[in-house]
Amino acid sequence: MTENELFKEHYFDWAATSPCDEDILKSSLEETLNAWGNPSSVHQVGKKAGSLFEEARNRAAKALSVKPETIYFTSGGTESDHIPLLAVMSKPVKGTVLISSIEHPALREQAEAMKKIGWNVISIPADKYGLIQPETVKSLLTPDTMLVCVMAVNNETGSIQPIQQIADVISEFGKGGRKPKFHVDCVQAAGKIPLNLNYPGIDSAAFSSHKICGPRGIGILYLKNPIEAFLRGGGQEKGIRSGTENVLGAVAFSKCLERYLIKSENKITSDAFEAQKKVTDAFINNLSGLKGCSIVPEGRLEKKDLFSPYVIQVAFKNIPGNVMLRALDSKGFFISTGSACSSKKAKRPVLEAMHVPADIRETAVRFSFGPHTTEKAIDELFEAVKEVNSTFNH
Repeated sequence: MTENELFKEHYFDWAATSPCDEDILKSSLEETLNAWGNPSSVHQVGKKAGSLFEEARNRAAKALSVKPETIYFTSGGTESDHIPLLAVMSKPVKGTVLISSIEHPALREQAEAMKKIGWNVISIPADKYGLIQPETVKSLLTPDTMLVCVMAVNNETGSIQPIQQIADVISEFGKGGRKPKFHVDCVQAAGKIPLNLNYPGIDSAAFSSHKICGPRGIGILYLKNPIEAFLRGGGQEKGIRSGTENVLGAVAFSKCLERYLIKSENKITSDAFEAQKKVTDAFINNLSGLKGCSIVPEGRLEKKDLFSPYVIQVAFKNIPGNVMLRALDSKGFFISTGSACSSKKAKRPVLEAMHVPADIRETAVRFSFGPHTTEKAIDELFEAVKEVNSTFNH
């Protein structure tokens, strides 16, 4: 086994990024090498690239079970989150935006920037399980609420949010009047739980290619209906996202969605999802038996169906998170202490929002898996963790 293959075998930071599917990347590159024109150009060379780009849109739409006209290609998850959030700034009157307290920095930090220019930004509190309860959202809705943002799967704890019930609450609130838009960050959900974008009340959703075995620099924004874009430019993607189209990225991403999305009609992914649940449960049970180990949140063992089996947050007494990370890294196992976008910051906003005690926050690390993670590799990870833990917790 080569060093790179060993790295992939013991890579447990899939929530940060995933190894590219080499077959998909190579085939996509081969296709686009012969379609190098600008997809917006009207001559034959441009039309060839444009045709390939639209094929990718159709493929992505089919994989997500939505209409092609609802799919917009972007530069990644962050931009796909920003577009619906910034779109409200095109409104003539400032209003209220509700952002869950467990959102990715892409939404949380941008919302804070909007607050500074006069928008009323309200953080939706999470419960001790890291869940945003529909009744909590309902209690915060006001006549001037323009947008509600709640992610589908949390990138640090793996908590699966009750998106459909939240959509119901927002739709009910808007009956007979203006319904607030509902945006769902699905970056950590694609390939980690089944999805239904057609559920009534969901207006937009964000996806990122590099979280599901695709290349970096390409994302998708699903829009049920067109919106007024705040940022303007050359008018590509029907004016929603200007900029020369990334044909290679779109082709590769659409193929990854086709291959890796968890759907009942895709027996390979649905079977893998069920198998991962069992493997993760066994891993968590093993970890729970280690002295000084705490699963975050504590009640995950009893409410395992509320969490994606691909993301786990764990704390080890007397072992700061960065110490555990470095100790495992030296053994050839790769994990993280949380969101890669916040890895250089000392604070843990998501765990703080869950009211996790400071000592647990400081010692918490994240293990995240993907479609190529093997049961054998997870067993080897446990043995490595056990060895490090025993050094600090005799």
